[in-house]
Amino acid sequence: MSDAPLFLGVGHSATGRRWLGPDAASDRLAETIAQGSSLPRAVCAVLARAGVMPDQAEGYLMPTLREHLPDPRTLLDMEAAAARFLQAVARRERIAIFADYDVDGGASAALLICWLRDMGCRATLYIPDRIDEGYGPNEPAMAALADTHDLIICVDCGTLSHGPIAAAKGVDVIVLDHHLGGETLPDAVAVVNPNRQDETTDLGHLCAAAVVFLMLVECNRQLREGGKTGPDLMGMLDLVALATVADVAPLIGVNRAFVRQGLRVMAERKRVGLRALADIARLDTAPKAYHLGFVLGPRVNAGGRIGAADLGARLLATDDPHEASALAEKLETLNAERREIEAHVRLEALAQAQARGLDGPLVWAAAEGWHPGVIGIAAARLKEATDRPAIVIALEGDIGKGSGRSVPGVDLGAAIQRLAHEGLLIKGGGHKMAAGLTVARAQMEDAMARLCDLLARQGAADRPAAGLKLDGMLMPGAVTPELIEQLDRAGPFGASMRAPRFAFADMAVRSTRPMGESHLRLRFGGDHGPTLDAVAFRAFETDLGSFLMTYQGRRIHLAGQIEINHWGGRQTPQLRLEDAAAPDAGPE
Repeated sequence: MSDAPLFLGVGHSATGRRWLGPDAASDRLAETIAQGSSLPRAVCAVLARAGVMPDQAEGYLMPTLREHLPDPRTLLDMEAAAARFLQAVARRERIAIFADYDVDGGASAALLICWLRDMGCRATLYIPDRIDEGYGPNEPAMAALADTHDLIICVDCGTLSHGPIAAAKGVDVIVLDHHLGGETLPDAVAVVNPNRQDETTDLGHLCAAAVVFLMLVECNRQLREGGKTGPDLMGMLDLVALATVADVAPLIGVNRAFVRQGLRVMAERKRVGLRALADIARLDTAPKAYHLGFVLGPRVNAGGRIGAADLGARLLATDDPHEASALAEKLETLNAERREIEAHVRLEALAQAQARGLDGPLVWAAAEGWHPGVIGIAAARLKEATDRPAIVIALEGDIGKGSGRSVPGVDLGAAIQRLAHEGLLIKGGGHKMAAGLTVARAQMEDAMARLCDLLARQGAADRPAAGLKLDGMLMPGAVTPELIEQLDRAGPFGASMRAPRFAFADMAVRSTRPMGESHLRLRFGGDHGPTLDAVAFRAFETDLGSFLMTYQGRRIHLAGQIEINHWGGRQTPQLRLEDAAAPDAGPE
């Protein structure tokens, strides 16, 4: 149990969590920022949580690429990669792009395809089938591409692909990746990866699309040095932003600038693929980081999970509105199918993990018949439900293919890679927060036991009971569009920088109304003054829904995120309600 003081004294909420407010140091820093600026106290609390000093506040609220973009040449092999790529363009060589099947891989491939198209060049796109080929380059595919191309570029994969890259005989290979590297590198012209073991930069938080973008920055610089002009790169930041958020890269440093600028580009709706996808998803407002991670990202991913692996990349790269519309419709259909399949696997995996026990350093589940395309999502849901690193394995015959998700402070990718090195896995790798593996059924129990041991050494079993972290307290009348806009400037919010969350103390629930099968809408306020609408999504999937219905007309503490509700042509503030508690909800 954490020693952090309880916020409003809530030790056991409707969802079984403790409410935790800012610590004393953060409170003091927030007050100092407030005294030296005209910013609302709520915004200052968010800045303090991010460790922003008073003299840094204005700069933090307006991150620019000019300030944060690293010099691409600080990454090993970057100059060689860009030079070889430009050589292929100048000679009109046949270029193939081998990409991973997720959003990061698709966005990385689309960046290269769009840049090449602006230069009057074409490239072959190859994305392996998740089920038949698995993650990353494989020898048959690389050998076949080598027969008909002069240069192969592996994006979001390839750092550990010694054999497959060796199979690409007679052609040059460039790797642009961000997954953890091994002790040796494959025999490629260049391996640009901030997570190579011999890298000395602090850019390990970049996704693959960001690495690709930096190579294109270097390409444009080399072109300028030769008296030529390269394609506009600012208009490509929507792809970098989408990949950064969808790949759960921490929103720190240059990643904040990538996403902030990328969202502005996306709001212009110039990329026909994203425009078609936003329309079919009924996204009728300017996108935020949330929409990239939970609206657009899953749809781009759907093809790689249960359909044709290249659909997402093709959508992101196309400049044909008719093709974009057709691809978006196909991905929407696949995403609906994915949700049904994922729900089945998620429930079975959670039941199995509960039977095994949820108090250890790892929760895991494995079964025949689970679709390999949804095990990553199921692992993420398992991790969210238990606040533990989670592995979900789809078994077929003697082999299991697994996907894992981790929690902050626990490096799952390194542990998986060590298991592979020790021979307990057929293969495995990834990064801190996500990893994949292939394991022999006969070794699965031993491998998971060993993984438990490795994660326990990182403190995965010593995590405190689940807590809901809050930035402070508000009254309904303080929630205005202006405050929400100012809070948005402290974003984008996502991995490593959660969205602001506030409590509303001792409120009276004026009305409650179920929405659909699982959501709930309510209105609340104090004794006097304004009221505020709230919506609790999936409330009836937990104890929160029945708790809120019980407290209609009574006093209650509420907590969640404030946002603008766009409905019927109106824009009104509301609370996205995440939790509630009785005023006397002390320790259980």
